[in-house]
Parts: sequence; structure tokens; C-alpha cells
Amino acid sequence: MNNKIRILVVDDSLSFRMGMRALLEIQPDMQMVGFAPNGNKAMELIEELKPELVLLDAQMPDMTGIEVTHKIKGRWPNMKVILMTMYPDYRVKSIEAGADAFLTKGLPPENVLSLIRGIAKSGCGQQAPTREGDEHGPA
Repeated sequence: MNNKIRILVVDDSLSFRMGMRALLEIQPDMQMVGFAPNGNKAMELIEELKPELVLLDAQMPDMTGIEVTHKIKGRWPNMKVILMTMYPDYRVKSIEAGADAFLTKGLPPENVLSLIRGIAKSGCGQQAPTREGDEHGPA
């Protein structure tokens, strides 16, 4: 049985998505099930893939991470959301939106992984397909 934490990464930066993919792929307890360049694609993939945890950028062109968090928590209240940004002043807005954690981009990888593991609960390992979002979105 697969007991990996199923993660969807949502960020409009291609380099950030690829960096997270490289980091998560080498973790024995984590599986990146997909990635999306914007909030609309994220909602599509969440519906399809049902990740356990969503790593979500706070600022994206089509809808903010705060808006996406509201939608996720309204529809899937048990899904974990970690909101990420370069701007620490988003912390209060993130928590008010229902995010389970707030992450300032630029932290060392071991801190990011520790936060993911701390937020993820038991019940990992649901088998589902993986798929990548449209990589031609803004980088």
C-alpha cells in the first residue's frame, strides 16, 4: 500500500514548480500528484486528483491563493492547504481564509519538508492518477 502524502503544487512560476517537483520526488514519504500554473487549473486538478495537501502560491494572475483557499476549504474542508508567498504580511489573510499553514518562500528545503509532514495527517496513500497542468502558463 502506498502511504505517501499526495501533494498538488500550484504556482505561476515554472521554475518554482520544477524545483518543488525535484524536491518532492526524492522524498520517500511524499508524492507530487500534479502541478498547476494558476488557480483555475488547480481547481480542475483538485477535483480530479483529490490530493491530500495543496501547496499554493498566494499571488497568481487569475485568482489569488486566498480565493483558491476559500474554494478548497468550502468544498473539501479536510484537504490541507499550505499557502506560500514571498510576502510575510499575507500570514493573517492566509489563516483567515482557512489555510492550515503559511510558508514564506525562500525557506531551506528541510523546513518546507518538515512543515508538509507536520500538516499532513494520517490516511495518506489513496491511489489516484497523477497529471501535470498546462506548462505553458506564465512562468
